[in-house]
Amino acid sequence: MKILKWIGIIVGALLITLVVTATVLFLISKQHENETYQIDVAAVDYTFDDEAEMLSLGQHVATIRGCVECHGGDLGGDIFLEDPIVGVLVATNLTSGTGGLGSTYSDEDLIRAIRHGVRKDGKSVIFMPSHEYNVIDAKDLAALIGYIRSMDPVDSSHLPETKIGVPFRLMYVLSGGDIHLFPARIIDHTLPTPEPVEARSPMELGAYVATTCIGCHGNNYGGGTIPGVPPNWPDAANITMGGTLANYASAEDFIHTMRTGVTPLGVEMIPEFMPWPVFGSMTDEELSGLFVYLQSLPPRETGSR
Repeated sequence: MKILKWIGIIVGALLITLVVTATVLFLISKQHENETYQIDVAAVDYTFDDEAEMLSLGQHVATIRGCVECHGGDLGGDIFLEDPIVGVLVATNLTSGTGGLGSTYSDEDLIRAIRHGVRKDGKSVIFMPSHEYNVIDAKDLAALIGYIRSMDPVDSSHLPETKIGVPFRLMYVLSGGDIHLFPARIIDHTLPTPEPVEARSPMELGAYVATTCIGCHGNNYGGGTIPGVPPNWPDAANITMGGTLANYASAEDFIHTMRTGVTPLGVEMIPEFMPWPVFGSMTDEELSGLFVYLQSLPPRETGSR
């Protein structure tokens, strides 16, 4: 009987420890969620002479940077991730329709959200890769904002509110920053909007667009388990010469894969996990530059993201 009593005491102590630990982790996540930022931003100093050119470029930026992948082709918002562990993550309606922020956000508010990951209320956006968008230059940023402003109003009152699952909150804190749930915490807010570059070299252009790849493939593009996604998601590929990039004999092969979703080995990429229709919308010049840039990186061990 004494043994059973001690087992009960030990189990009870472990349960109390787990509850206390989980509570502390939950409160830390709430503290990060409710943290406010005072970010002063200036309007983008770039003016287009041709509105059609601006809207065309803005649509292009919204596509290849993945905005349409989460917010929808009409930018009216959508549920971009729903999972028992993660919760329900909803991309905001960017238009001026019901439930949208288009009529209440100034251009400076949009810049603050896009580049700094900070909402109008001063809190961090949730799970939006603003840390990848911090490099967007003034021309692309001006075009993107102009494109957002041009969209027809969409009613998104039917969408639920974002609800972060408790397990995901605990995973976020335990990840030590690998899960970018509140990206405003990891952005250097002192960096100014980059000046527009009219003519980048292939290497420079590749580096510029490659920032959109780091969310899945990692800062060193070595691939591996993607932090914060549902467990049924496959590992991201190693897209350095130490991994799948070695299968591409030329930039033409790379472009063909990004346009068709079929790798040189005949493997069909699943758009749910690798949104090749979005990234395949890059120009040949952008894709060629991306290939040149990725080829130039040190070969990484697969899974080393």
